[in-house]
Amino acid sequence: MTRNRIVRHARVAAKDLVPHELNPRTHSEVQRQALQALYDDIGFARSLLAYELPDGRLKLIDGHLRRDMSPEMMVEVEVLDVNDAEARALLLAIDPLAQLAGYDSATLDALRTQAEADFASVKSLWKVLEEASVRTKKQIKDGADALPPLFFVLIECADEDEQLELLKRFQGEGLKCQAKLG
Repeated sequence: MTRNRIVRHARVAAKDLVPHELNPRTHSEVQRQALQALYDDIGFARSLLAYELPDGRLKLIDGHLRRDMSPEMMVEVEVLDVNDAEARALLLAIDPLAQLAGYDSATLDALRTQAEADFASVKSLWKVLEEASVRTKKQIKDGADALPPLFFVLIECADEDEQLELLKRFQGEGLKCQAKLG
């Protein structure tokens, strides 16, 4: 049976939350602006995730950007009953786990049509995401084209001694080579 590790909800000033020192996430100015636009259109609508330290302070697992954007704001925090190791695992797993989800394209299109009609911030966010996707695909394509071709010569050797002898000889001649076993 799955344990429910949420022990309570707390309302605290964002600045009083302790940022996790191993938070690997970075937040671009574009992301900050998109979140601010959602705040302006809709308001604060998602709790932060933290666990309690022995001294009673709350340490963040998820919500570092929201904490930093509005430090004076009173925010909702889901407080978990987890230890430091479990908190690190959640810190590492929450975002990648969400990224594994797919979309039903027809439902996504319907949702986008409705939400983008009501909120410029949502339309703007999806435009930025589409532009980023195009840039990423172009960078991947350009990077693949930019790799120089590599040419190899494979020499079959009678045994390991011959292989080592040829390897030393070729390296002595300034050739880039390495021993492989097939």
